[in-house]
Amino acid sequence: MEASKENMSELESGMVTIIKVFHKYSGHKCNLRKTELKALINNEMGNFIKKIQENETLDLLFADLDQNGDLEIDFKEFIALIAMVTSACHELFVPNYHYNK
Repeated sequence: MEASKENMSELESGMVTIIKVFHKYSGHKCNLRKTELKALINNEMGNFIKKIQENETLDLLFADLDQNGDLEIDFKEFIALIAMVTSACHELFVPNYHYNK
């Protein structure tokens, strides 16, 4: 993609950031192993998700995300995590929004 950052919308810039963070931890192989997923969550999502301390917690999360069972998290599986956390945190940023109108 050749779009310059100054021409990007706020949403597009956020999407680029998500892609860059994923590749920061996954490298050229474009998949996250458990240790890489743990590092990404603990380093990049610490304000939204409690830091992962226990291997059991990591194992459960990893199993939920690894939809194809290849023991790695690809970008599409990672996006599911981003969507879940963003959805869960939505009300924190829009406190006056009510679902039951």
